[in-house]
Amino acid sequence: MMEAVDLLAFGAHPDDVEIGMGGTIAKHVAQGYRVAICDLTEAEMSSNGTVETRRQEAADASAVLGLSHRSVLRLPDRGLTGSDEQIRAIVAEIRRLRPRLVFAPYWNDRHPDHVNCSRLIEEAVFNAKLRNYMPELPPVQVEQTYFYYINDSGDVSLVTDISDHIGTKLAALQAYRSQFAPPAEGEDRVRTPLTDRYIQRVEARDMLLGQTRGWAYAEGFAFRKPHAVTLF
Repeated sequence: MMEAVDLLAFGAHPDDVEIGMGGTIAKHVAQGYRVAICDLTEAEMSSNGTVETRRQEAADASAVLGLSHRSVLRLPDRGLTGSDEQIRAIVAEIRRLRPRLVFAPYWNDRHPDHVNCSRLIEEAVFNAKLRNYMPELPPVQVEQTYFYYINDSGDVSLVTDISDHIGTKLAALQAYRSQFAPPAEGEDRVRTPLTDRYIQRVEARDMLLGQTRGWAYAEGFAFRKPHAVTLF
């Protein structure tokens, strides 16, 4: 049986998790925690990059972050319907990796796949604890589900200081050259909002959020259940 991870972050596409919480991942890896990413799709509908290219870029980004594990469920890009088959695939991954904490995209976002991914993960986390659901795999009780921001930020409920790890986050994002680098002349790529200084905008967002706490950089999260802390 695979060693359990502490944090398991789900994204609809390779690069979603890095955009939203790459610094938080780098910070926890540096502290000795085991962190995994699971991409639901291979982003086969992307305007730039092939499945093979995105796969290699995800591997490069994973190495930069120091992940313990990365997987892809190969669900259909632009086809995250919430079917029972898709829920079962996610539940199986949760039960295989047995995380304490799960992360998913924020439930409001301009990209429908991010919204659908968020909903799928919430349902799968709930089902993962049910003993009579997929009884062939032992149930897993996730302590808390957090939601990270990709495009649209809502009410931030929790922030993490990533000032010491912003360089690692940016390096991980730069691994996705097919998505974020401006297309060179003669290159078989097209201009998209992602190729127009997108990484710089992510950095600026994290800088502005950090300033709310007097930090250089921060990443924000939301959650639905009360977040337990020890004050004293």
